[in-house]
Amino acid sequence: MADEAVPFDDRGLAYGDGLFETVLVRDGHPLLWDAHLRRLARGAERLEIPLPDMHTLASLPGQAGTGLFVLKLLVTRGSGGRGYKSPEPPVPRVRWRCMPFTPQSAYWRDGVRVRLCRLRLGHQPLLAGIKHLNRLENVMARREWCDADVAEGVLCDQYGHLVEATSMNLVWQRHGALETPDLTACGVEGTLLATLRRQLPIHTRKVGSETLMEADAAWVVNSVQGVWPLRQLDDAAGACLRRWTMQAEQRYLQQHAHPLLGYPHDAFGEA
Repeated sequence: MADEAVPFDDRGLAYGDGLFETVLVRDGHPLLWDAHLRRLARGAERLEIPLPDMHTLASLPGQAGTGLFVLKLLVTRGSGGRGYKSPEPPVPRVRWRCMPFTPQSAYWRDGVRVRLCRLRLGHQPLLAGIKHLNRLENVMARREWCDADVAEGVLCDQYGHLVEATSMNLVWQRHGALETPDLTACGVEGTLLATLRRQLPIHTRKVGSETLMEADAAWVVNSVQGVWPLRQLDDAAGACLRRWTMQAEQRYLQQHAHPLLGYPHDAFGEA
């Protein structure tokens, strides 16, 4: 079903008991579609929710018109059960919407200012990597700032290890090597990051936020916005910790990622 009302007893609404995917669609063609379906399947297996019919899912991106759209797909366990007890068998509920989209192309060119968040992500390996509906930690982290010049917040886990940004993954270059946080205990493995890791030697590291001070370049990435180079990192109080200049090193990841999304890879064009 498309964007229709969700009943009061839907378990996704009540408990965050479900999954979602956010897919960039260009002229009816979904970008990184196989990676999105793989993550959705992995999440459904973890939560023990039957996957929707694949023919139905495959038809959804074609509902978008000509141009650039974002398809948001939600799959919940459906209704039923009593309290936290799940219905057996579950009858999943699917909702989706296609919305016109314009990326933040100025961020490709100029880079972004980000800040460290006070909130710490808790560990739950069973849910790590998948895109489940319970995103309350990310919501609370995003409430930590209202400065329009701050594009993203950087999140650490309960032990102070880097994990991700509030809605994007984190990659940096240090001592000539590409690195990204370990996501085995918490965080979301983005489809753009997963695809890039198949193409580039991006090494997983369990490190603290001080590592970003050593980075020659750093980026936040996702499959909708593409790659935003970091130009400034602030602490949780808004004080500047590090600045980067927009040079060739800051463009490197865009050159590999943006062709996957149909975005300009020189960071100066318009989508």
